[in-house]
Amino acid sequence: MSIMQFNDSASRRQFLKSLWSAAAVGCIPAVSTSRAEELPPRLPIGFSLYGMKTLPVAEALKVCSDIGYECVELSVMADWPCAPEALSAEKRRDIRQQLQDRQLELAALMENLPLAVDGDKHRNNLDRFKRAFELSRDLAPNQSPLIETILGGSPDKWSMLKERFVERLRDWAAVAAEHKAIITIKAHVAGALHLPQNAAELVRTINSPALQLAFDQSHFQLRDVPLADAWKAMAERTRFIHVKDGRGKPEAFQFLLPGDGTIDYVELFRLLKSSRYSGPVVVEVSGQLSSKPDYDPIAAAKKCWPVLRDARQKALAGS
Repeated sequence: MSIMQFNDSASRRQFLKSLWSAAAVGCIPAVSTSRAEELPPRLPIGFSLYGMKTLPVAEALKVCSDIGYECVELSVMADWPCAPEALSAEKRRDIRQQLQDRQLELAALMENLPLAVDGDKHRNNLDRFKRAFELSRDLAPNQSPLIETILGGSPDKWSMLKERFVERLRDWAAVAAEHKAIITIKAHVAGALHLPQNAAELVRTINSPALQLAFDQSHFQLRDVPLADAWKAMAERTRFIHVKDGRGKPEAFQFLLPGDGTIDYVELFRLLKSSRYSGPVVVEVSGQLSSKPDYDPIAAAKKCWPVLRDARQKALAGS
């Protein structure tokens, strides 16, 4: 049986046990070690609770586990259920136990911090990172915290903000390094950082293991950047992947669920396999969808799972 087939619960438990074993030695790496060169990449598929704000955390974790997801991303923005300030020590212990009982890996924590700020706002960002790192260790004490965030700004401001971004990112990286954590930054079609080559250039300039990249092809798709080209630019420093689809142009776009657009997920998983990426691949439901009155988070999660599961199976099987 292929390692990506879960035709019985025992197979799935064995696969997830391997994920937890890997997590015990740190966060999921993007590139395999020399000892693992002959092993296939794990590529655990997850769901971001950014798309489940209306559900209690316990219910959201149960839904994800029951569907088949192998990891989750928790949203820790200030007004979200998993914001650090909203979780007492008891609540943290409860979520940690639920993750373990459901055999769900904590893939990352999502923040949304504007980078081009000064003074108290900049210091507040650094404090929020510290609280997120602490929360991550409370929920998954045997792995290094991984936080992903977009940076804000607008596309026309890139040249103006680039040097300021570098200055602020040095501070972000220093805080992450101090806490033995990783911050992954994500380009956004409507943000100052919006192209894959610029994202790669930023992290090369900072040159810190604590600052890496989050890859999301939906944003590059809207700028007509082919998947293979975007991945080639960012693969070396990517430690986290979001997946969703999109249609339109940068000035007028709509994000979609994976499979409702034109992104080829078999190609994506093949690219990940060929570059030895072995980190999480996590569904992100855009706020454009989750804010609609008729949005159903459970139905969305159910719809996305087979699209990615089947694409991964085909890619890793070599078909």
